[in-house]
Amino acid sequence: MIQRPISLYALCGSQRQASSSRRLLEALRLACPGGVTMKICDLIGEMPIFNPDNEGERTPPIVLEFAAKIGRADGLVISCPEYAHGIPGGFKNALDWLVSRDEVPFKPLMFAHASHRGDLVLAQLTEVLQTMSLHIVADAFVRLPVAGKSDETQAAMLLEARENGLLSGSLSRFAQTIAATS
Repeated sequence: MIQRPISLYALCGSQRQASSSRRLLEALRLACPGGVTMKICDLIGEMPIFNPDNEGERTPPIVLEFAAKIGRADGLVISCPEYAHGIPGGFKNALDWLVSRDEVPFKPLMFAHASHRGDLVLAQLTEVLQTMSLHIVADAFVRLPVAGKSDETQAAMLLEARENGLLSGSLSRFAQTIAATS
């Protein structure tokens, strides 16, 4: 049982509006158990290329907004496809803007993966995010292989995952971990 409201902020590694990763995040948002809310970030594609010379007083406003939203969230949810055996450039750029900031250390994080493959990107993200001192909650990991399927098949799979409790179960485990550590 969750004692207090839990606020999650979701980051999508793909900037395609119709990406399977984004669709999985939307389904998770709709499957949030009572007391849990989730917002999906829409800022990543608008960020300038990371340059350490533009940190501190020169940090772009959009980066400050992104970091503030992350700072206010109780936990992060990441869904990211694998591009050419790696992290998509725009997503890695967004993470780079956070490296020297204090909004992310020790923040709980769960992965939601929309493919039956893509373990390389999961390993790379794990390395990067652990280096940034995020707390990855392995118990909350959810994989729903909707990538590469038709829109109709994706919709059916996502609906079934919501109805059978797969998505809400992962979110509940994540929220319980957050509640237990805060």
